[in-house]
Amino acid sequence: MEKRYALFLEVLRRFQTAGLLKELILIGSWCQHFYKSYFTGIRYTPTIRTRDMDFLVPVPLRIKNKVDVEELFRDEGFVVTFSGSAGYMKLMHPELIVEFLVPEKGKGSDSPYPLPKLSMNAQPLRFLDYLLQNTIYVEAEGLKIKVPHPAAFALHKLIISARRTKEEKLLKDRKEALAVLTALVRKGDEGEIKSMFDGMPSRWRKRVIAVLTETDNIEIMRILK
Repeated sequence: MEKRYALFLEVLRRFQTAGLLKELILIGSWCQHFYKSYFTGIRYTPTIRTRDMDFLVPVPLRIKNKVDVEELFRDEGFVVTFSGSAGYMKLMHPELIVEFLVPEKGKGSDSPYPLPKLSMNAQPLRFLDYLLQNTIYVEAEGLKIKVPHPAAFALHKLIISARRTKEEKLLKDRKEALAVLTALVRKGDEGEIKSMFDGMPSRWRKRVIAVLTETDNIEIMRILK
């Protein structure tokens, strides 16, 4: 795990040097590492075991110079692979998988979204607009990272957990979401949870309530009413 963590930081530092870190949003399980700074003094200890390191790319991507991402990490042993019939590009390493995502628009498409400024493509996914609209900067490890607001991260996890077909991933999403929500309550950020919840479309709010009801999480439901 120490090797994975060191490589995780190296990826971020190289993105920072290349001028990408101020634009990309670190999402998924790894952003929980930086929530530890947000929850300073609050009991919060995330357990991160995943290899997946996901970056949400704002569209359009506003960077001045083109960056060949594959070349940027070649000396670390990363190689580009193509997954699925659509050909989504990923940077693969025995310790980490780096992937780029964009919000899915309209009816959606199975086609990758081209990112010519990175010499990569991205996978469009539902619900990512919500994370894009609710971000914060966190400073740690000598880095300034843009991540989803913890409340947005947690509520988004609850939504997508309801769409999981594998129970292992469903339980993982819910465990991570509820751990962050609990830390927010301990921090006194109930208002942030309610605000982020109220900003969701009504059908998303219904999904969140359904999951909280299923998990019998009365404390969070009380905040959202």
